[in-house]
Amino acid sequence: MEFNFLGIGILTWILFLPIIGMIIVLLIPGKFEQAIRYTALGITGLLVLLAGVLFRSFDRSLTGINDVESFQFVEKFRWITVESVPWFGRIEINYFLGIDGLSILMVLLTALIAFIGAISSFSITKQVKGYFALYLLLITGMLGVFLALDFFLFFIFWEVMLLPMYFLIGIWGGPRREYAAIKFFIYTFVGGILMMLVMLALYFSVAVPDSDGETMVHTFNILHMMNPAYYVEGSLLYGYDTTWRYIAWMALFINFAIKIPLFPFHTWLPDAHVEAPTPISVILAGVLLKLGTYGLLRISFPIFPDATMYFMYFMAVLGMISIIYGAFCALAQDDFKKLIAYSSISHMGIVVLGIAALNTQGMIGGVLQMFNHGIITAVLFLAVGVVYDRTGKRGLYDFGGLASQMPKYTAIAMIGMFAALGLPGLNGFVSELFSFLGAFEAYRTIAIISVFGIIITAAYILWTVQRVFLGNVPEHLKTMADLTVREIICFVPLIILIIFLGVYPSPAIELMNTSLSFLTELITVRPY
Repeated sequence: MEFNFLGIGILTWILFLPIIGMIIVLLIPGKFEQAIRYTALGITGLLVLLAGVLFRSFDRSLTGINDVESFQFVEKFRWITVESVPWFGRIEINYFLGIDGLSILMVLLTALIAFIGAISSFSITKQVKGYFALYLLLITGMLGVFLALDFFLFFIFWEVMLLPMYFLIGIWGGPRREYAAIKFFIYTFVGGILMMLVMLALYFSVAVPDSDGETMVHTFNILHMMNPAYYVEGSLLYGYDTTWRYIAWMALFINFAIKIPLFPFHTWLPDAHVEAPTPISVILAGVLLKLGTYGLLRISFPIFPDATMYFMYFMAVLGMISIIYGAFCALAQDDFKKLIAYSSISHMGIVVLGIAALNTQGMIGGVLQMFNHGIITAVLFLAVGVVYDRTGKRGLYDFGGLASQMPKYTAIAMIGMFAALGLPGLNGFVSELFSFLGAFEAYRTIAIISVFGIIITAAYILWTVQRVFLGNVPEHLKTMADLTVREIICFVPLIILIIFLGVYPSPAIELMNTSLSFLTELITVRPY
């Protein structure tokens, strides 16, 4: 499927539109802060429109994930070619983009959260020009990961995200921003090194016929890496069920588990969330965490199906631990923002549990939970930002009675909290249900234990509601104003999606159903 404008494909427009916006922002004199803000807002608004075009034009019937015909809006051309490099031979790297049922939901999520984050960023008053330039660069990095089908390109965009997020936390964050930024950088950088080593091992293990039909050329093409016919006999990762393949899978898993973040690789997240400014917390929880589980589904599962089957119980156990541990940690918090940060660890554990089931319903539940969690946490972090901007406080004991003082704010925050709880009729329920259904079929005991995390979630959500929204209004809160127009604009699209997908999730499920069914078959049916 093709969709070109000025001879350029729609995926390239989506990918580099934020870079165009960044260049425009850098050209605008710093004193014109409103022009900078509205430029970023306009660029992210265009992203939403282009994502809408993808949604309407996407063919839901295409199956598969391991050949170019399975992907839509494909753009591919030779990007870098270096002839006769010692030890490497000829290096060929392609600019290779495409989307399928797995990636389209993530592209839609990124575009929406980027737009909401741009509106929320109007509250930033420090070094506005630098902030929005880095913000737009971060958006390109995230989109690139979801669109790339060449491993080298995937790796480049994965690393591109590191620098802007480091500075966005380290410059515009809270009192301990330098510590949080450095901790985030170290964790992510170490994981990236592990991924780079696996990428090189795969490059030397996979070769495809050159244009002459005889010469074999090594490749970074992710789709070729999924095909055992292209592995070079005697190479490091040749064959199935070998020690090096298991080591490579584990190296990738550690990298992706850091980004999820999955227990025990989670410790960077609460610090990053607490110190990051509100819009960056929204991006971090709404999109950045999903890159980890997306990487598992795009890279680890289809390239190493044998190792995935071998480690499936290991993944499920870590998912279970994250669900319970994250929920208990959230229950212990009295900082509103840190509570939501730990709840993200718990809810991302549900994603891992669902996809580790390696059946269609678990996969659908896990990927839908990725999308739904991004929407829900965006609402919750924005809700924290509203009261923090007014009071400079985040402690749960600093509030009370906001239901009578700020009724609009309370109604919106309640919807977000009950969606996080998994209340039927809201989007969190559907994705959690499918995830647990898949897990229950694959490993019953682990699923039963994991469900107790939902009970703990109910406890900390209700505990938060009681302390923040009910009771008497403290004297220092009696002058607090309800939501502004700008804040309402941030919340409304998210609340509509929470309710709509809770009542009618089919549009989202139809996008990914065929691709995820094929992925499940690809992993479980092959003879290992």
